[in-house]
Amino acid sequence: MSLEANTRFGWAWLMFAVSLACHVMDEAAHDFLAIYNPNALWLRARFHLPFPPVFTFREWIISLSVAIILLLVFTPLAWREKRWLQIVAIPIGLLVGIGNGLAHVLSSFYFHKLMPGVISAPLIIATGVLLLSAANPKKKGSALGRASGTH
Repeated sequence: MSLEANTRFGWAWLMFAVSLACHVMDEAAHDFLAIYNPNALWLRARFHLPFPPVFTFREWIISLSVAIILLLVFTPLAWREKRWLQIVAIPIGLLVGIGNGLAHVLSSFYFHKLMPGVISAPLIIATGVLLLSAANPKKKGSALGRASGTH
């Protein structure tokens, strides 16, 4: 069953938001910050950078919860295929979905152990790809392609 063009982006956006919530729960349940914070401190010291940030659990969970809530708040706009939201979805799908998910998978291979967040990584990668596909401005039949006259 194929999704109609006017509902595909809405479904992709919603599924991405839900998968991100699952991913954050996976990370929290497996003590992600115990791995992340020491590595962030090492990178800052090694390269004399002011980033990546170091978080307390409270700061981390609140910031990610706000991000997930914002994704859910914007879901009605995704159902209406707002052009600006489709443009915003591209870096979100690439960085938060595919890049983040691959980082969990590749670090698990590199360290020869399951890293926090790797269980939900395939889900976040898949929904990141789906979000990109639904938002792709060059894709024939997408809302962006219709708006720019490229179909």
